[in-house]
Parts: sequence; C-alpha cells; structure tokens
Amino acid sequence: MQATLARTLSTHFDVVCRGPDGKLKWTDEFDNLVVNAGLDDSLDKHLKGSSYTAAWYVGLTDGTPSFAAGDTESSHAGWTEVTAYDEANRQTLTLGSVSGQSVDNSASKAVFTIDTNDTTVGGAFITTTATKGGSVDTLYGGGAFTAGDKTIDDGDSLTLTITCTAAAS
Repeated sequence: MQATLARTLSTHFDVVCRGPDGKLKWTDEFDNLVVNAGLDDSLDKHLKGSSYTAAWYVGLTDGTPSFAAGDTESSHAGWTEVTAYDEANRQTLTLGSVSGQSVDNSASKAVFTIDTNDTTVGGAFITTTATKGGSVDTLYGGGAFTAGDKTIDDGDSLTLTITCTAAAS
C-alpha cells in the first residue's frame, strides 16, 4: 500500500507599516489561500507547459477579507480591493531564487504609499493583472491579517515580504 503524502502550495505575507516619518506603526503576518484558479494556473503552466508569463502582482484588500477556494479575479464576494495608494499600478511581485522549496521577494519587496486618511486595510492578494481594480486575469490567492483590520493614513507605507512555498510531507 502506498502512503498518501500531503502536498501544499502556500504563501506567507509579512507586512510592515511605517508612518510618513519612517517610524514603525505596526506589523502583521498571515498565510494566503491559494484559490482554485491559482492552482489550475500552476498545473497548466508548469506541468502542461501552456503559454507562460512570470508577471505577478500584489494588491491590497479592504477590511475583514474572506477568501474562498472558488474566488476568481472577476468574482470574489468576500473582499474588495483597496486602491488608495500613490503607485499607478499594483506592485510587481519580483521573486528571487528558489531554494529548499521556497522563494520570496525579500530583495525587492512590494511597497505601497497610502494616499488617503482613514483607509481600512485587511489583507492582500496575488494576481496576474497590474491594473488597480483590474479583473480580467488570474487570481492566485489572498489572505487576511491575523491581527485584524488596520486603519492607515495618507503618507503611511506598507511593505510586504512574500514567501511562496511548495511542500510534501
């Protein structure tokens, strides 16, 4: 009898918020749910060998996001994107070298500069669309802050370090 192995794809987010003066306001971390569309895309591009692009982007969610396996970029009832930041587009997810079934963006973190007072942020997501509010491509997944929603203000910056892992146990 063959043993059954658990296999997982996961993403971990470390978030740091600093005020306009550079002082630390808060930190949080959370794990990402890889949605069905993200899993299918991984299988299609990697194993099937379909046309591939390595362009991935990071976006922010509003308060109390609830991600579900069936979420897609165009249909996600449990959360709304936050676009109240200075950058023209979602931030590019630039990953380094893969080692030990893990890869991260620690050398090129995603940074958002908030442009509105009293903005509620509750989590983040990964997608193949750079456009703020875009809904035409593939949602990889997303998650909610473990310490709950945060209110951020004009001039605050959010820095996200993202670690993607694949594991068998």
